[in-house]
Amino acid sequence: MRRIGLLGGTSWESTIDYYRLLNVGVRDRLGGSHSADLLLRSVDFAEIEARQAVDDWTSLGRRYAREASSLVAAGAEVLAICANTMHLVYDDVARAGAQAVHLVDAVADVAHAAGHSSVGLLGTRYTMSSPDLYPARMAARGVDVVVPEPADAAEVHRIIYAELVQGVVTDESRDVLEGVVARLVDRGVQAVVLGCTELGMILAPDRAPVPLLDSLAIHVEAILDAALSEPSPVPSSSSALEESGAA
Repeated sequence: MRRIGLLGGTSWESTIDYYRLLNVGVRDRLGGSHSADLLLRSVDFAEIEARQAVDDWTSLGRRYAREASSLVAAGAEVLAICANTMHLVYDDVARAGAQAVHLVDAVADVAHAAGHSSVGLLGTRYTMSSPDLYPARMAARGVDVVVPEPADAAEVHRIIYAELVQGVVTDESRDVLEGVVARLVDRGVQAVVLGCTELGMILAPDRAPVPLLDSLAIHVEAILDAALSEPSPVPSSSSALEESGAA
């Protein structure tokens, strides 16, 4: 098993599900008393949220690059960002020197494998408005992305930041979000991506008219695939010297 390094805390309400599901997944796949070999760097979300609010993605990228490097220095071989929105700084994390499992690529693979050609997307305003996050990566697999109309998108963002990341789940907000899903279905989508790791707290698949693609659950499976795969062989220092002709 390769050691997993999680960049979590955004928010911890969903990071705890990553921890739980990764451990359950390892136990289910390996049996016995096996559990996940992982490290968790949980950041103070208030610091991250403040920089998001002013679109300071440059400093967020630098911050996450440092956090990722610290995980790699502690032995992490597989990295994962426990949030959709923070994948806007994925490239900074990927340069840390370990395999970084991209959440959106995992979701896109599942959507494509299911035969969906059009999916709706719910998430933060940062996630829903980024052309490079979901639309580009989905398009590479032949899947179109449809986002809610502006008023609906604003309400989804509000519910995430004002309620879900605070652990608040209400029937009223569930009704609102289910209405947004219904309007996306009216526009022809075949599935809806829960493109915020907190949305699984409030939206249930059995209440939706189309499949809900839970980004957190899908990401966990992709992380497990990476952690339980054989790493690429790394030549030892002695073999490297032999190949170079040195003695």
